[in-house]
Amino acid sequence: MGVLVLLFTVSSLLLLAESKTFWGDTQVLKQLKNTLDPNSVAQGSCISSWDFKLDPCDSLFSDKFTCGFRCDLIDDSGVSRVTEIGLDQAGYSGSSLSSLTWNLPYLETLDLSGNFFSGPLPESLSNLTRLRRLILSGNSFSGHIPTSFGSLSNLEELFLDNNKLQGSIPPSFNNLVSLNRLEVQANTLSGELPNLSSLTSLYYLDASNNAITGQVPATLPSSLIQISMRNNSLVGTVPETIQQLGSLQVLDLSHNQLGDSIPAHLFSHPSLQQLTLSFNHFTSLQTSTGVQSQLIAVDLSNNNLQGFLPFFMALMPKLSALSLENNKFTGMIPTQYAFKVAVPGTGVSPFVRLLLGGNYLFGPLPGPLLSMKPGSANVGLGNNCLYRCPRVFFFCQGGDQKSLSECRSFVPVIP
Repeated sequence: MGVLVLLFTVSSLLLLAESKTFWGDTQVLKQLKNTLDPNSVAQGSCISSWDFKLDPCDSLFSDKFTCGFRCDLIDDSGVSRVTEIGLDQAGYSGSSLSSLTWNLPYLETLDLSGNFFSGPLPESLSNLTRLRRLILSGNSFSGHIPTSFGSLSNLEELFLDNNKLQGSIPPSFNNLVSLNRLEVQANTLSGELPNLSSLTSLYYLDASNNAITGQVPATLPSSLIQISMRNNSLVGTVPETIQQLGSLQVLDLSHNQLGDSIPAHLFSHPSLQQLTLSFNHFTSLQTSTGVQSQLIAVDLSNNNLQGFLPFFMALMPKLSALSLENNKFTGMIPTQYAFKVAVPGTGVSPFVRLLLGGNYLFGPLPGPLLSMKPGSANVGLGNNCLYRCPRVFFFCQGGDQKSLSECRSFVPVIP
């Protein structure tokens, strides 16, 4: 009996030893909890359950350490290491995260998103050399992005969006050779976008809603699937090198100061499906055959585009949403536009949204538009110079017919 008791005791001690947290990792978890404003640690939140009278990894998912991190056995030593910290969005706040050592050599994920952390981004996060996902979105971090973040060569996803960050994106980001996704939107970042051509795995880039200046970079990773840089202060035009991004599906450069001509290669791009260039200063667009286009949605509204409506857009086989509103197009609506709305050909996607309002279009409506069934498509033609529309009469504001140059204020009246 004594031998059996001894064996049971030894086995229990060995089991305990196998699940014990490395002491240094425990210290970082303690530092993290102590850095928080105690008033922000709500009852029932992950961190409110952290009780360091017990071993963290050994007690994980118990009532003492309910959530907030993950542990793994890294080797045969039997010591557990913290490999993930993912706090719940419980409204935690604190401004001293920079005081932490962040000495967690096996950490692969750090997620502090959706809370109220403030102050500068900790330089010491560059100690997390195995980090693959860094998610700091939706806080109140301020100051510059540390240049040292460029040393995180294993990083695959970086989310710094929706904070109060300033300054430019560090050129050292070109060293993040494993990066797949970069989100820095909704800050007050300025300066030019750095060279990111070394990021050959980057497929998603969102730098929208900042104050980024300069031109759209001519050297972007060919792996990109989506580029969103709307609502910045970009100038120039769309570079020809965009056509070399053979996997690109979404390009959003709206709400900038781009101008000159919209290049034809955007309408014959081998993979581009969504193109948004609205609210810029483009004055013309180059023609394309359109027949090879993969575009599904195009928004060129609120520019200074002139001339006749681009005929080739009616030939794009997959285009179903087109907005050319609030430009300076003139002439009549091409019959081909109407056919693509009402009676598209075999294998051709119909226009389900065609917005042409706010231009200088004139002449009768094409017949197919008049035979449309209610609700079959969203067609916007208001604020143009159209006339002779059966059952639809257009009057200038004030009720009197005016000259062609004044008739953009026409409003439809359906008797």
